[in-house]
Amino acid sequence: MADSLVIVESPAKAKTIGKYLGSKYIVKASMGHVRDLPKSQIGVDVEQNFEPKYITIRGKGSVLKELKDASKKVKKIYLAADPDREGEAIAWHLAHVLDIKEDALCRVVFNEITKQAVKDAFKTPRQINMDLVHAQQARRILDRLVGYKISPLLWKKVKKGLSAGRVQSVSVKLIIDRENEIDAFVPEEYWTITVQLESGKSSFEAKFYSLNGTKKELSSEADVKEILQAIESQHYIVQEVKEKERLRHPSPPFTTSSMQQEAARKLNFRAAKTMSVAQQLYEGVELGKEGTVGLITYMRTDSTRISPTAQEEAKGYISDKYGSDYAPETPRQYSKKATNAQDAHEAIRPTSVMRDPETVKPYLSRDQLRLYKLVWERFVASQMTSAVMDTMTIDIKAGEAVFRANGSKIRFPGFMKVYVEGNDDGTVESDKLLPPLSIGDTLKQQDIEPKQHFTQPPPRYTEARLVKTMEELGIGRPSTYAPTLETIQKRGYVAIEEKKFVPTELGELVIQLMEEFFPEILDVEFTAHMEDDLDHVEEGTEDWHQVLDHFYESFEKRLEVAEEEMKEIEIEDEVSDEICEKCGRHFVYKMGRFGKFLACSGFPDCRNTRPIIKDTGVSCPKCKEGKLVERRSKKGRIFYGCDQYPACDYVMWDKPSTKPCPTCGSLMIEKRSKQGTKLQCTQCDHVEMNEADDDE
Repeated sequence: MADSLVIVESPAKAKTIGKYLGSKYIVKASMGHVRDLPKSQIGVDVEQNFEPKYITIRGKGSVLKELKDASKKVKKIYLAADPDREGEAIAWHLAHVLDIKEDALCRVVFNEITKQAVKDAFKTPRQINMDLVHAQQARRILDRLVGYKISPLLWKKVKKGLSAGRVQSVSVKLIIDRENEIDAFVPEEYWTITVQLESGKSSFEAKFYSLNGTKKELSSEADVKEILQAIESQHYIVQEVKEKERLRHPSPPFTTSSMQQEAARKLNFRAAKTMSVAQQLYEGVELGKEGTVGLITYMRTDSTRISPTAQEEAKGYISDKYGSDYAPETPRQYSKKATNAQDAHEAIRPTSVMRDPETVKPYLSRDQLRLYKLVWERFVASQMTSAVMDTMTIDIKAGEAVFRANGSKIRFPGFMKVYVEGNDDGTVESDKLLPPLSIGDTLKQQDIEPKQHFTQPPPRYTEARLVKTMEELGIGRPSTYAPTLETIQKRGYVAIEEKKFVPTELGELVIQLMEEFFPEILDVEFTAHMEDDLDHVEEGTEDWHQVLDHFYESFEKRLEVAEEEMKEIEIEDEVSDEICEKCGRHFVYKMGRFGKFLACSGFPDCRNTRPIIKDTGVSCPKCKEGKLVERRSKKGRIFYGCDQYPACDYVMWDKPSTKPCPTCGSLMIEKRSKQGTKLQCTQCDHVEMNEADDDE
């Protein structure tokens, strides 16, 4: 008969841990938090030192009854929620409900859900860490004060259903500021001159670099003509050859932020999806005869630290698989990326490097396998030797002008044999070989191409870019990135267009009011400083009541002013020319989480909606009569279909190009690759780089 009760958050975690612990333990799930502040009221007594009023979360009564009944049948209760602030708070609430004494050694934490890690954790249970609980409680109360004090103001003055928050409001402001930068951007003209040169049977490119010994920027066509005149009839002679060895080091193992960014780049995962799949891998997957195993360590972390045991295992695996040259003599150590990074947990890594992606492939879903492969490869590469690159720079003189060619090749791949970090433009480093040349060699010109370019505005934020920026600025923490991105879309403050965030009129209006009446909430430094204060509470060096008191002192004054001075604003819908076919009223433009759409102005009497159709300018290849237009699926994914639907049912997922195939004249589509965006014919084998990408 069981003599101990173990409580975790989820059924999946309970199932995995239950198999490790055996019949003496009952393992049950609390299904997340069991108590919280009430939704119907603020639930914080500001006058009584910010005393919170906790109630049982709706729907959790039956869960708590089950846990209470189980607790009466055992001698010992263990609280094994996740190893972070939220997990500690869940344990504390459970202890309160189950009447567990404050000094009881009931808290069990593990960074990975493997048999050894779980059994070791149960050998050393500890008391609940009240510093962690206070840090979570302070954050919860802080967010409640901001949300429940400002939101009613916005409902009264602007529109019902709006909300404000410390992290979400700053995130929306970042997106708006970027949009303003883009709007204010003035493109500047610049030119390049590329010459194709021949040496024996080899040819290569060189770009104009300098004139009369001074590096020269080409800002106009007149500048280009000056260079072309200067090199007319001149011989191309090799002036200088520089060869260098360059080391390229691996990226550190994943933190929450870097995992979300890389999953977005390489797997096209949204931040919320990355965290959901990572949770599954952490909590455990059935691996046939091996049973249920947690495949990765805890996935909410900003640390790049790796345990010595994991490093030793990785070193052995790398030496056996790739050879001793690929394993550094001393394990790699990575410094904290951010000054405010917490080091309580390890980086995200596989629980055992011996479970390579091929081994576990039969047991994982497609998404689980793709994310696990990414985590596994990143970790293994992080423990490998650096790559050695041979680089070559050749300066070629043509009269008084100098052209420069750069080349490189991988002499020793090192970590690149396993994994190379992605980047936001999707390009990858590859060998760019130059022929063996010596000073004084004469080269033959095959072709010369002057090309006009214009500088580009800063890019809109993708989810990956925004998470990276939030981390760099110290806004939010690993557990808050994904929920924040979800919230700002649900509220209608931003929309996603072509996988990039665009602020809505509503978002701009709310942030404008916030800037006027609550500037501190939108101040990046203020928000980052508040995160530091919460970290100090967690470390036990600051009192959580004082942190809240310091914030509320000025916040309360701001509230009083806003109540008096904030004017009521009526948001008028923009009326379209299109008529609702159901009731005859005009459609108006509305903003949803996936961008603008048309809705009947007779709402709620008439609930008719219609997507805004974007014409691609490409004729339908099936019926030849219609045009291909951009549409959205119910899940928000963009596809392209004939505007004659349902008479013509032609659809495609890839974006059609207005440029016909130069080989057969058929439709070409855009395909993203590691080298950039390519145009690919739908009928023949023709493929070419998209010229629109060249200037980016």
